[in-house]
Amino acid sequence: MVHYDFSGRVVVITGGSRGLGHAMALGFARCGANLAIASRKLDACEAAVREIRALGREGSAHAIHVGKWEDCNRLFEEVYARWGRCDVLINNAGLSPLYSSLPEHNEELFNKVIGVNLKGPFRLSALFGARMAHDGGGAIINISSTLSIRPTATTASYSAAKAGLNAITVAFAQEFGPTVRVNCVMAGAFHTDISKGWSRSEEFIRLAREMHAMGRAGEPDEIVGAALYLASPAASFTTGTILTVDGGASFPKKMY
Repeated sequence: MVHYDFSGRVVVITGGSRGLGHAMALGFARCGANLAIASRKLDACEAAVREIRALGREGSAHAIHVGKWEDCNRLFEEVYARWGRCDVLINNAGLSPLYSSLPEHNEELFNKVIGVNLKGPFRLSALFGARMAHDGGGAIINISSTLSIRPTATTASYSAAKAGLNAITVAFAQEFGPTVRVNCVMAGAFHTDISKGWSRSEEFIRLAREMHAMGRAGEPDEIVGAALYLASPAASFTTGTILTVDGGASFPKKMY
């Protein structure tokens, strides 16, 4: 296994208290990084920080709503007040609520989905990216979804937001290069707290066996290597890139 050394580095992860964000937080901690964990629930962030400290690293907990710019501003201020630096920002927080039909997809829900999945990452990337560039460099990693390029009837707003996240990845790479690299991991189906309702269903398991090269959904730990690579000096010539990590999926018209 490739060893990455992030000793002395500070990594900020939104949605870092569970799912893919939690797995990435522990992965970076095992490689020597200190972590700033942000999500809506402070107690969940504090629990993640305790796990990070058990690995011999330090962490800080931040309760924010990523869809609110004032909370994004506050996270930026808190991180620099606590750590004095940010080397890696991972925009991982996401929201994909179900809805029964497009006409019933009301404005409040639409704004919430766009806010968490696109508006927040835009604001955080602008704040942290500009400061990283001023301080000499860093890396931003956006966590997108294959639904951004393969939308379904029940993911319209989520898919649109994640497609926007793909787009701003390229735009911010142009804005903050060459010292700040901005990349995106476009994740497929993973077993997480949010997805377990469908990712472990008999229908999904059958379809995955038929239409995924790996024949299954991913485990959260299986996204960590992609994030470590994109954050590391090994990716020194990689920016504005959208890396697909989906187990070789080929989706039918309706899957989940």
